[in-house]
Amino acid sequence: MRQARHSGRAQGAAISTGPAGAPSVAPPARAAGAPALGRLIARRARAHAQGAPASRWQIALGALAAAAMVLTTGWIVADAAVGGSPLLPYSPYFTGWLRHLTGDRLTYSVFLGCLLGFTAAYAALMPLARHLPTRALVALLALLYLICLIGPILLSTDVFSYIAYARMGAIHGLNPYVYAPANIAHDPIYPFVGGDWIFTQTAYGPLYTLLSYPFAFLGVVGAIWGMKALALGGCVAMDWLAWRCAQLRSIDPRTALIVVGANPLVVIYSLASAHNDFLMIALMMLAIFLTIGAPVAAEGSAAAGSTARVPTGGRRAMTLRREAWSAAALVVGALVKATVAAILPFMILGRRRAGAILGTVASLVVGLGIAYLAFGIHGVDIISVLNRDSMYVSTDSFATEIAHLLGKPGVYPIDHTILKGVLVAIGLYLLWRTWRGYDWVAAAGWALLAITVTSTWLLAWYLIWPLPIAAVSRDRRLLYATLAVQLFFVIHQISPLFTPE
Repeated sequence: MRQARHSGRAQGAAISTGPAGAPSVAPPARAAGAPALGRLIARRARAHAQGAPASRWQIALGALAAAAMVLTTGWIVADAAVGGSPLLPYSPYFTGWLRHLTGDRLTYSVFLGCLLGFTAAYAALMPLARHLPTRALVALLALLYLICLIGPILLSTDVFSYIAYARMGAIHGLNPYVYAPANIAHDPIYPFVGGDWIFTQTAYGPLYTLLSYPFAFLGVVGAIWGMKALALGGCVAMDWLAWRCAQLRSIDPRTALIVVGANPLVVIYSLASAHNDFLMIALMMLAIFLTIGAPVAAEGSAAAGSTARVPTGGRRAMTLRREAWSAAALVVGALVKATVAAILPFMILGRRRAGAILGTVASLVVGLGIAYLAFGIHGVDIISVLNRDSMYVSTDSFATEIAHLLGKPGVYPIDHTILKGVLVAIGLYLLWRTWRGYDWVAAAGWALLAITVTSTWLLAWYLIWPLPIAAVSRDRRLLYATLAVQLFFVIHQISPLFTPE
């Protein structure tokens, strides 16, 4: 027994003889033990994150929530396919084969009731996701997305603006950054463009505009199907990248998948309307995935208990390339929709590596060069577009609601200035926190959330911007805050159900 105890102690500290013959105690042998201990802790953390096997009541409740989500989504799409609803934008009638599923048009009460039911089911499914089979969760998302894919365009005319700008450039030879849809009033897409946008030049990034040009040659209906497929592809990429980022950060990937992919603002408001925000978000998540997947310890190995290792030789070159590509992905995302550019300072400041800076500069030069060649100076003047759009006011924005609570009829120019000042102050504070060591991914998520809350032009699909980051952030307060803001929006939407007529 004594011998065993002595040998065990000898593994922790070795007795050696110093230069003068005096015994000295060497430090514990941690070089080999610490990485093994870190891997063990990481495995246990992943096993804990996976959760225990689902019980019968969890399976039953999960199945009930999934059925409610499918039923409510299908009900909305089936009634919308009949047409003639005030909730539908004026559009080509391309889903007539669904109209025989029901004879009822989509009404406000049905839509808001289904939105309420979907949101309640989503809230019930989120805490159960970690216990449920992955295949079942993927099958649920596949079914929800298929229903949205085959249905009509809901709630928004934006997709028709995408097509109008594409046809302006590809067919009519007009620069969509100079001319507006009113200049192609003879085109078959013109009647479907929203009345608020017929005199407005495109606000989307030059790379997205170029990407949309091939859809112009598919005809109006073909272009709609193409845009729906593009939105679906971006949504699926967003979900997969959220899953992979959650795995890399030792966060339960099934919970992240459901939080992002089954969100009511994702499914009902964004995917069913074929918004291009999915493409921007997918590029944003690709940048985060490339960064946190780089072979360095700064992105999560310390939290898992392993020792930090600085990449050398080929590993350093691999890290440099991944950092450069991640920054390039963010720049490309910003050239699809400028909002995602807000993440770049946090990545550069948080990583503090040359790869991110080199990738940013190189991709900006290439991207802006392509934009200038295609559209001239108007295609690279992103600041003017942002200033123009920041002056819009929507009835659903938090600024508008606060103004009404204060007895004001709306948002005044001074309010725009105050909100911009608040946003700048929040951004500077988050950058300072990032410099001090706060997780740059979480800081970027808070910044996107602040952008949506302080914007006077708030739409449902803007609220999904911070959601994937919140789902993979170690600061769970970001997820709770994001879901709370979305809940306030949904409550505002369904409030007519509880208002006496």
